[in-house]
Amino acid sequence: MIRTTLRRTLTLASPESPGRPAHVSAASGLVRVGEWLHIIADDSLHLATFPLRGDAPGHLSRLFEGLLPDEPQARKAAKPDLEALCLLPPMADAPHGALLALPSGSSPARMRGALLSLNAEGAVVGEARSVDCSTMYQQLSREFGTLNIEGAAVVGNRLRLLQRGNGDAGIDALVDLDRERALRGVEVGALGPEVVRTTRRWELGRAGGVRLSFTDASPLPDGRMVFTATAEDTRDTYADGPIKGSAVGLLAPDGTPLFLDGVDAKVKLEGVDARVEGGRVHLLLVADADDPTVAAPLMEAVLDVAA
Repeated sequence: MIRTTLRRTLTLASPESPGRPAHVSAASGLVRVGEWLHIIADDSLHLATFPLRGDAPGHLSRLFEGLLPDEPQARKAAKPDLEALCLLPPMADAPHGALLALPSGSSPARMRGALLSLNAEGAVVGEARSVDCSTMYQQLSREFGTLNIEGAAVVGNRLRLLQRGNGDAGIDALVDLDRERALRGVEVGALGPEVVRTTRRWELGRAGGVRLSFTDASPLPDGRMVFTATAEDTRDTYADGPIKGSAVGLLAPDGTPLFLDGVDAKVKLEGVDARVEGGRVHLLLVADADDPTVAAPLMEAVLDVAA
């Protein structure tokens, strides 16, 4: 069992809109760059950025124009459902790299991502640019049925996506995109089916009698990839359900499984950032409480694997 330690809760200097709580609740993706932690939430139109150290409140960067409804069901129907956040290498318009936020693709309204350039210190600069994922997602939907992209990481010459399958009929899979084609696509604002190289289906086992399914990914320098998974007792990608457990795993560069273990906290793990420090694999983790009144936690853990 992997031991987790609470580091802080994700409070904000100001809410996304008047009357909303001043915190991130539905944290769904996490990337550390320099001294900053960047976090997306699946029910928000903004990226939240926090200092790596201390508990100072975070600030927001707008990803999409508009305003989401406050009523929970209306908000759920209208949200962009951004579930994956990854760091991209330097590009022509982003010489210090960029953040790519990808949607789940679980409905026609959830197929628009966003690209944010970074400065030399890892902070967001400039305005977000929209990335249309619809044609790529439509192709993947023909293969998997219901689509639910939850994680993304640059691994070698691939941009690897994690497909999450909810319920016993769901399909979990690795989707490898050609990195250079994908980078060209996000620069022009669209990811098409031509970027897809391979897909590979997975079964991650069960926790509390419920299938574990992918929820996020983070690369290591040697090409391995850390992933998180959650056992959520729900039959589809739309409805939330009770959490029976979460786990953290490790894949070899070719996608071969190397490690999988449960975490001690009974939370819905949704985001991970992994890095090698002092010869060990250290993790930062965020969870989604599925309750807008509850601030998401930022936790830390260490994997018992060779770094």
